[in-house]
Amino acid sequence: MQNYIVGSWIAVLIGFLADLVFGDPSVSWHPICLIGALVAKLEKWLRALFPGTKRGELVGGAVMVVLVVFISSGIPAALLFVFYRIHFWIGVMAEAVMCFFIFAVKSLKKESMQVEKALETEGLEAGRKAVSRIVGRDTQNLSETGVIKAAVETVAENFSDGVFAPMLYLIIGGAGLGFAYKSINTMDSMVGYKNERYLYFGRTAAKLDDVVNYIPARLAALFMIAGACFCGQDGKGAWKIWRRDRRNHASPNSAQTEAAAAGALQIQLAGNACYFGKLYEKPYIGDAVRPVQREDIARVNQLMFMASVLACMVLGGVKLLLLYGFL
Repeated sequence: MQNYIVGSWIAVLIGFLADLVFGDPSVSWHPICLIGALVAKLEKWLRALFPGTKRGELVGGAVMVVLVVFISSGIPAALLFVFYRIHFWIGVMAEAVMCFFIFAVKSLKKESMQVEKALETEGLEAGRKAVSRIVGRDTQNLSETGVIKAAVETVAENFSDGVFAPMLYLIIGGAGLGFAYKSINTMDSMVGYKNERYLYFGRTAAKLDDVVNYIPARLAALFMIAGACFCGQDGKGAWKIWRRDRRNHASPNSAQTEAAAAGALQIQLAGNACYFGKLYEKPYIGDAVRPVQREDIARVNQLMFMASVLACMVLGGVKLLLLYGFL
């Protein structure tokens, strides 16, 4: 059993380093894409199976969550059990590949930096189009400042659920638990909306996503604050704004890392935004110590990278110490 735990620890480190070097591969058989396809298929089947009443949609959505989490975590766990039985290093490399598909550091940086590049080379309309690929809000009427803020907020928020939370769950329970987390996160991004279609059907997925991200979001913010100190940004400001504005969001988790990033960069984020043609009034996060600049997209990526490396070192080190009985 200890060999499996050691193997999983090695696999997470390899997967993380591979993501930093190569980035998330864009392939049709990507595990997260397959989970998304499973969610879409199950939604269609379960909506046909259960009545379209409030209770029917709640039950159907809950059944979908159970099935998706079980399948998404069960298949990789079963495969790893076989691979580790064949040979330790076959198991390690198979699990490292799975971890590689779960991390999103380089792809997050790549997509967000495309926004800065589009603004600089092609102008505002191109920037709006580029940022529309990584945010859920309406972008057609955003100013240049709005485009930049949207990109910065996406990097800050996704550091939590795209990098830190997966890393934490991978460290705790290997690829099986990592894919369980990603399946919940994927369901939330697909059905966790408070609109007419998903208000009841997506409620279980949305609430479960809040639960599994509650502790990771807060730890991620602390690592982002530490990262600010290490990369020459305003660590003291990050701590101050996080303490003050971490609850300035309808979600219990989304403002945690956004607040830390706003303080580190000394800019103001959030505020009102349009989703699906409807204006939502949202509080601001951070203080406008200085105007938002295009370079802030690169700065928040530097912050995200530093926080990611620190998190990997600390979480990996704690697991190693626990494994050998030093803690």
